[in-house]
Amino acid sequence: MASERDSSTSRPLSDRVEELLAHEGPLPIVAAGDPVLRRAAEPFDGQLDPGLLARFVAALRATMHAAPGVGLAAPQVGVPLRLAVIEDPAPVSEEVRLARGRVPQPFRVLVNPSYERVGAGRAAFFEGCLSVPGWQAVVARHTEVRLKALDEHGRTLDEVFTGWPARIVQHETDHLDGMLYLDHAELRSLSSNQAMAERWNQPTPARAAEALGFKLPDGTGGHRSPV
Repeated sequence: MASERDSSTSRPLSDRVEELLAHEGPLPIVAAGDPVLRRAAEPFDGQLDPGLLARFVAALRATMHAAPGVGLAAPQVGVPLRLAVIEDPAPVSEEVRLARGRVPQPFRVLVNPSYERVGAGRAAFFEGCLSVPGWQAVVARHTEVRLKALDEHGRTLDEVFTGWPARIVQHETDHLDGMLYLDHAELRSLSSNQAMAERWNQPTPARAAEALGFKLPDGTGGHRSPV
């Protein structure tokens, strides 16, 4: 059985979660620069009893909604467990849906997730992160991945995700490996949320690539570069 201790505090992880849940409202989201975001999370192996796990999952979901976001990993609230939640109502235009493959995703709990690419397709879009507030950058990711995980009840999840749902899966699973989206990003594309709203709020980043001087992956549209 995996250790129940948070190496940064030498306390059981269950105590850390109870402490977080003792406060009303959304959980505080950890920002880039905190070491918890740069360490591989500990595989879940019963560190939280079923009741505490259910309460923690509910808090993660409420925090994700309040942010708002479409995914949240346990390390983003300071808990280094291999656990994440995802959900996307996909309130986008038809143009964006077609360009990005963004379709609604039901609420899912991912326990000990891992993914592998399916095929060689890649697509690049602006991406943001709740732990890097105020900024977005273009990230090229696999267009199709096979996700293997358990849900909160221990049931096996083995599913292929495509388009934007595949991007969400990769982003959240990367968090559990100590990775941020900026590790994969085209840094010349880094833009404030204000710049995004005023300049680059198009279905694809082709215009941003041309103006800011970066390449998009071949075959993904626009300027021998991405979508």
